[in-house]
Amino acid sequence: MNETIQREYEKLYRVSRITLIVTTLSFVASPFLFSFFMDGSLPNLSGFLKGILRVAPIYFPVAIVEFLVYAPMLGKVGTPIAFVTGEITNLKIPCVMNARDLAKTQSGTMENEVVSTIATCISALVIMGMVFLGVVAMIPLTPILQSETLKPAYDVVIPALFGALGFKYFKKSLTLTSLPLLATAVLCIAVPAVISQTSMLLIPVGGLALLFGFILYKKGKLDALEEEAGL
Repeated sequence: MNETIQREYEKLYRVSRITLIVTTLSFVASPFLFSFFMDGSLPNLSGFLKGILRVAPIYFPVAIVEFLVYAPMLGKVGTPIAFVTGEITNLKIPCVMNARDLAKTQSGTMENEVVSTIATCISALVIMGMVFLGVVAMIPLTPILQSETLKPAYDVVIPALFGALGFKYFKKSLTLTSLPLLATAVLCIAVPAVISQTSMLLIPVGGLALLFGFILYKKGKLDALEEEAGL
């Protein structure tokens, strides 16, 4: 039975990779196709390359880091689905992590892959449904959504979501997580502009967490921390 599930899952993984490649090519080709069919011309190549070179140093490293961080959480099939449908940080990851906790699956197992894939797919369907409802109700709800009373709530939705989600994991091993959390808090207080650049923060904070974990491992303290956290 497990071998059958494994074979079917590998087939699904191949389909998801092909879908990701086709979708990515479609995203890249769309501006050129629209430009060609609308006025019969293509974007200026030098201007296109200049625009790419301005954003590439920022977004390319972030894209690589996000993939390396999110892929182990989303799984082999969930990763292509999540990156195609979007809303990874604020919706896909919380849904997947919560589903894994409820199912009590372990990382690296087929059960964990299946649960992550199901959670990602359901999240994508819910997002599409909510976007549809939002488009339909956009005009009548606009005065309410733009009211000054609700604006403070919208400003803290993402921090509140990830604060609640992250604390559950941070408290498992405060010794391991204390230094990265403290460093992030000090950096955000000293340089408030970085608060809006959460993707960029992944690079230095993630590197610091890995370095701190490696130091604890070399000192032989990491195993004791894992036992304390029940990992």
